[in-house]
Amino acid sequence: MDQARSAISNIFRGEPRSYTRFSLAQNMEGENSHVEMKLSNSDADEEVGNSVGDHPVVHVNKSSRSPKNVCFLIIGTVLLFLIGFLIGYLANRRQKECLLCPTDQSLTSLADKITDDLPDTLPEQDLTLDWSDLKRLLGQKITTSTFMNSIRDFISGSHEAGSEEDERLAISVYEKFKSYDMRPWTDEHFVKLQVGSSENKVTYVGSGDREEMIASPTGYLAYSATGEVMGRVIYCNYGTPEDFKALVAQDVQLNGTVVLLRAGKLSFAEKVANAEKMRAAAVLIYPDRSDYASLPPTADLFGHVHLGSGDPYTPGFPSFNHTQFPPSISSGLPKILAQTISADSGKKLLQKMKGDNVPAGWMGSFDGVSYRLGADTDRVKVKVNNVLLEKKIHNIFGVIKGNFDPDRYVVIGAQRDAWGPGFAKSTIGTALLVELARAISEMVTKDGYQPRRSIVFASWSAGDFGSIGATEWQEGYLSSLHLKAVAYINLDRAVLGSETFRASASPLLYNLIESVLQQVKSPTSSEQSIYAAVGGEDWENTVMEPMKMDDAAYTFLTFSGIPSVSFSFIRNSPVDDFLGTAEDTRQKLESRTQDLYSTAVAAAQVAGLMALRLTHDHLLRLDVEKYSLFLRTMVSRIVMESAKLQNPGALSMQWLKSGSGDYSRAARTLLEDIENSDLTDAAMSRYINDRIMRVEHGFLSPYVSPKETPFRHIFYGAGPHTLESLLDRLGVFRENSANFSMDEYKNWFALATWTIQGCANGLSGDVWDIDNEM
Repeated sequence: MDQARSAISNIFRGEPRSYTRFSLAQNMEGENSHVEMKLSNSDADEEVGNSVGDHPVVHVNKSSRSPKNVCFLIIGTVLLFLIGFLIGYLANRRQKECLLCPTDQSLTSLADKITDDLPDTLPEQDLTLDWSDLKRLLGQKITTSTFMNSIRDFISGSHEAGSEEDERLAISVYEKFKSYDMRPWTDEHFVKLQVGSSENKVTYVGSGDREEMIASPTGYLAYSATGEVMGRVIYCNYGTPEDFKALVAQDVQLNGTVVLLRAGKLSFAEKVANAEKMRAAAVLIYPDRSDYASLPPTADLFGHVHLGSGDPYTPGFPSFNHTQFPPSISSGLPKILAQTISADSGKKLLQKMKGDNVPAGWMGSFDGVSYRLGADTDRVKVKVNNVLLEKKIHNIFGVIKGNFDPDRYVVIGAQRDAWGPGFAKSTIGTALLVELARAISEMVTKDGYQPRRSIVFASWSAGDFGSIGATEWQEGYLSSLHLKAVAYINLDRAVLGSETFRASASPLLYNLIESVLQQVKSPTSSEQSIYAAVGGEDWENTVMEPMKMDDAAYTFLTFSGIPSVSFSFIRNSPVDDFLGTAEDTRQKLESRTQDLYSTAVAAAQVAGLMALRLTHDHLLRLDVEKYSLFLRTMVSRIVMESAKLQNPGALSMQWLKSGSGDYSRAARTLLEDIENSDLTDAAMSRYINDRIMRVEHGFLSPYVSPKETPFRHIFYGAGPHTLESLLDRLGVFRENSANFSMDEYKNWFALATWTIQGCANGLSGDVWDIDNEM
């Protein structure tokens, strides 16, 4: 204590062991209290008996009362007071809950968010609710009336990512999750979004360089290159690789041209990428009446042209908290201009174009348009001046924690933002997300349901710009998601009609989808299930479609290796001609469904039963044998194509066939282990489930960079590592072997083969269970 006193005294006066004593004296007549101090140089000061009235007075040593000392004392007292006040203020402030304050990414893992506050020892599972009980409860809790009440909270005008309206909707979702006792949290990202400009325009340049305005659109294509170009305009149908090959076959030169394309069949990004490969200078995309019959002729289109997902300026990295990375740009960003124009503007331009007639099947249905390829004199000037901005976005999460395997979880997600009203694109999905969260949380809190595994509900932002919110989250938690996330269920565009049903999914989920469709009534007929309505046993050919790159579930499947599913109720003639326009309204969707709210309830039942089945059963409903069929089919196609080579022996198929066979044997062995195991044993069921969960991730090629080639899945990804790419390049080799590197091809072939073998080894179990014949 003496040393402390000495140190403090030295700061103020430099005198050793000097300290100040003070007391408050209250005047007997009620005057204000006064302070009398005594400065002493000793530890045992002499008590003085003088007093004022009945109160003793402590005299002050006048020799110590210098102005300098008093000044230092006052300053020290004020500083101590301020420090104490700030500490108290900050402590109190941190106790207040901030709705959209992000969790410290460096300190809190995703697993901690999901599994915190759980007891150290978990009880044995009490199956008081069987599967029939769960189906009944879900049906009782999600009805047309509850959905109508929920959707009112999320109907909005334009709510682009990072806007005030997007944030308002985020807070609304957060508050809903909080009211359901789901312990919500948020991830905050700072991402670069490109927005349109009033300076964007398209002009036709005729003879004598006379310019005529074609369009000054409000719609735009995010992540287009910017600038101004002029070139010959060429019509190229939908812009598929086959369409461009047809032009090349007619000796049409595309270098430096402006390519005019119809919207549809491919994403905007794929169209622009195909045109860039042909060295075009710019791309114009319009909605032809043959594909967009109900769209107003002046309606503008919105989209993006990033051939990828996530923030294209942090490829492979998460955009957390202004995290700084070396300057980097996604390889999927185009280097050419791209712009959408309305149907009226497209018709106006087509009427001016001359040249040869288009190939058969390329004609649209505009009245008074002859559809010509375009002559040398048909020139167009395109100006794109989009602006790149950094914006803050929020992903909102809530969790229903599992009681037995809480660190294994199903993720259910929906896009929240939209350019324009986005009723079908985002509002329906957000309402489905919130309704499912409410229903399942009530089953837990009120009806005694104890899920084995957790369910994470996610509301994504910036989905319109290429699933940015969802992708940035995956990039930030990629290591946590591996062997933790059981499946991803996407709710985007779940209701686009009511007549029939379509889905895209990992083969691991096919069996589960079939089972659920058998249990949910068709929204157009209460007398039959969706399964019966889509053809019964032939459901797979009718329902299942390849997953597209612009699907939000695509990144979960091909980047993170998580079994994923997207589904949609649609019309029999599936034309989504109002998505990405200002026509995406409730009135438009109601006109395309027999009963919008009954269809939405059916969609909730489909997603809810899949989530419940994946979190209820001891054994995960993931069918590993389905991939055996897919693998054998792809290997057979490659073998048949290689047999057409002039020298078939130049490429051995032995190891590819071996890897395929090893996977099939590992899948059969797993089924035998399941039959011979006690699945009520927690450790055994977890061991088997871990083997099942390795499969999807095992098909991600470990030999390509997640930064340069993010979609690493060898079945559904994009890049030279995929099995489809290997098959296509065999055809290229047969057509033009002179410019083909067989050594490079063999390298990719070997890496794909070993990816399959590695997946088979992971499915087999532990290293001592693997018996590869030498």
